[in-house]
Amino acid sequence: MVRLQPDPFLNELTNMFERTTEKGSVWVTLKHSSDKSKVKRNKMKTAGEKIEYKCLIRATDGKKNISTMVGPKEHQRFQSSYATILKARMTALKKRERKDKKKAADSDKKQDSKKKSSVAKTSN
Repeated sequence: MVRLQPDPFLNELTNMFERTTEKGSVWVTLKHSSDKSKVKRNKMKTAGEKIEYKCLIRATDGKKNISTMVGPKEHQRFQSSYATILKARMTALKKRERKDKKKAADSDKKQDSKKKSSVAKTSN
C-alpha cells in the first residue's frame, strides 16, 4: 500500500473515480490511528506525554491501494476537499423514490383497517 501526502492522495483518488466511472467501485475507509505501536503509546501514557491521534484514510479500486494520514490541524481542509470530490464523482447513484406524506399516511390507515377486519373475522 502506498502512503501519500493528503494532496497527492486526493489527486489519485480522483483518478481512481475516473477509471471506475464505466465499471467498477472505489472503497474508502477511515480509521482512528496514532501511527505508533502499542508499546510506544503505553510508554507515552506513563510518561504523561500527549498522544496525537490522526485519521488513517485508505482507498482501493481492487487493483491499486493508496493511503494517507491526516492530522487534526489539516483535517478541516482535507475534509472539505474530500467532500467536493465525492459530490462530483457520485453521479451514477440513483435518487431514492419518496412517497408523498399524505399518500403514505392514507395507505397506512388502509392497511391497519384491513388487519383489524381480518382479525375480527377470524375471532368470530
